[in-house]
Amino acid sequence: MSATGQDRDSAKLKLAAGAIGIVFGDIGTSPLYAFRETFRGAHSLPIDDLHVLGVVSLIFWSMTLVVAIQYVTILMRADNNGQGGSLALVALLSRNIGKTSYGWLVVLLGVFATALFYGDSMITPAISVLSAVEGLTVVNNELDRWVIPIALVLLVGLFVLQKRGTAKVGALFAPVMILYFTTIALLGIVQIFDTPQILWALNPWYAVQFFIVDKWFAFLALGSVVLAVTGAEALYSDMGHFGRGPMKLSWFGFVMPCLLINYFGQGAMIIGLPDAAAEEAIMSPFFFLAPEAYRLPLVILATCATFIASQAVISGAFSITHQAIQLGFVPRLSIRHTSDEHSGQIYIPVINWALMVAVILLVLTFQNSSNLASAYGIAVTGAVTIDTLLMAVLFIGVWKWPKWLAIPVVLLFLIVDGAYFAANLTKVPDGGWFPLLVGGIAFTLLTTWAKGRQLMRQRMTEAGLPLDIFAKSARGSTARVPGTAIFMNSGSKGTPSALLHNIKHNKVLHERVIVLTVLIGDVPYVPEEERCSIEELGDGFFRVILHYGFMQETDVPAALKRREMCGGPFDMMQTSFFLSRQTLLSADNPGMMVWREKLFAWMMRNAATPMEFFRLPTNRVVELGSQVEI
Repeated sequence: MSATGQDRDSAKLKLAAGAIGIVFGDIGTSPLYAFRETFRGAHSLPIDDLHVLGVVSLIFWSMTLVVAIQYVTILMRADNNGQGGSLALVALLSRNIGKTSYGWLVVLLGVFATALFYGDSMITPAISVLSAVEGLTVVNNELDRWVIPIALVLLVGLFVLQKRGTAKVGALFAPVMILYFTTIALLGIVQIFDTPQILWALNPWYAVQFFIVDKWFAFLALGSVVLAVTGAEALYSDMGHFGRGPMKLSWFGFVMPCLLINYFGQGAMIIGLPDAAAEEAIMSPFFFLAPEAYRLPLVILATCATFIASQAVISGAFSITHQAIQLGFVPRLSIRHTSDEHSGQIYIPVINWALMVAVILLVLTFQNSSNLASAYGIAVTGAVTIDTLLMAVLFIGVWKWPKWLAIPVVLLFLIVDGAYFAANLTKVPDGGWFPLLVGGIAFTLLTTWAKGRQLMRQRMTEAGLPLDIFAKSARGSTARVPGTAIFMNSGSKGTPSALLHNIKHNKVLHERVIVLTVLIGDVPYVPEEERCSIEELGDGFFRVILHYGFMQETDVPAALKRREMCGGPFDMMQTSFFLSRQTLLSADNPGMMVWREKLFAWMMRNAATPMEFFRLPTNRVVELGSQVEI
């Protein structure tokens, strides 16, 4: 093998190891509670060979179909310039299918999947950390009263650490998670050697037999079995950090085997124990896998793993919020970069503290991981089902599969994912309402902001004056002063209201007048050479458009300093930025319901200023107000 090939393979292995530490924490910690909840959840099952083999078989085939085939094999091929996730997939589909009759439905589905993710990102840290700390009760029953306080301290500490970034701590993630996966696999192998008949669960007949015998209760059990595949959507969302190849290598080569060995080990242990001992072990089968002397170290290791899993989910919430801001579904928020080397490592204070409050309330309300399991799953299965519907559009509209092939494949996954979602709907009265409530609120906020922005731009365009006409009328009729004035404009056409107000009140124009628009595309990254487009209008007037991808930072001064254009370089000490601040008025025929208009106005008031979002120098910004009817 050539040196170049060896270097490439070495880099791939490093990325695969990094993915184990960052990406697979959510699905990797599900053995803590998934198998247990199937037998001791809201709908308990008898502990016998039929049910244990049936449940383990369901877990094996669910992980194979949903995670290995649907997400890792199929959907990871649907990357938007290397990026994955519901919003990236919607952007990819919208770019390829154009303005079709169902394009609006594709966007709504993607937005709702994103909204459900916020509910998931609240429950995951709570259930993961609680389930790990509850292992202390296996070590000593008297420690039960300390479970919630310890979990709360860990969770609060996790959110407090976010503002420091994960660059330094992240170096420890991969070794800890590799140790965790290796440990749970070794614990499972010991039990499988003792009770090898558990391997019969590889045969899907045992899952079918489970349904034949129990019917309704087997269907209800799907609501707990699906906990074994929570985190599948996160694998797709995090694809951009490590790439498809390294993630497939780490999943098929390490993570999936370790997880399945552990699940089979839990089942083997329960089958091999006498009835009374099995009843006790099923209360916490993950920790009962370890000999008594090693249970406390296992609790500590599992707690570290859940801490890392929670970190990944929180980082995912920051990342998806950043995408939503750039794509116009969330108002501008204060975003801080926590690493000088990795642009993807960001911290969004308002999201961080909102998640922390929600997680604390969840722990105090539900009290234990079993109760939280009733709320968990519905957000995940909802997002997975939506991704399956989007996958149908992908097959036919983008990949151009023949319908005779696309329809059976989509139907297979819809039956599987739809069954899991339907089973989780039975949990709504027991806590499943929470992620649906969070998803509903998030969906309302996202769509209200997108609709409000659309209406504002329409009204401003209708009332606006074409820039070329304004430039001609301003020549020779207004005094010119030295320097450069940059007028930020939300649309790529028309004259910004700040420019009209400036000439109305100040009655002067700068020597160089630039109307600047920042456009966010439906691709993750725009190359530097395609960043800027310029239109010269004469007499010192220019229209400039800066193009960014939805994963990029919109640093306007940095983009202007990198190039000499519009008649010369930009000296920030001789440049003034003019911003328009809109005040909303209700129109006679409002474009939205009144309560949504008020909600949109509230979101506008609390959004970060353009000055902060575009990184404009604070001492060079002038704001001019205007009124807009929507």
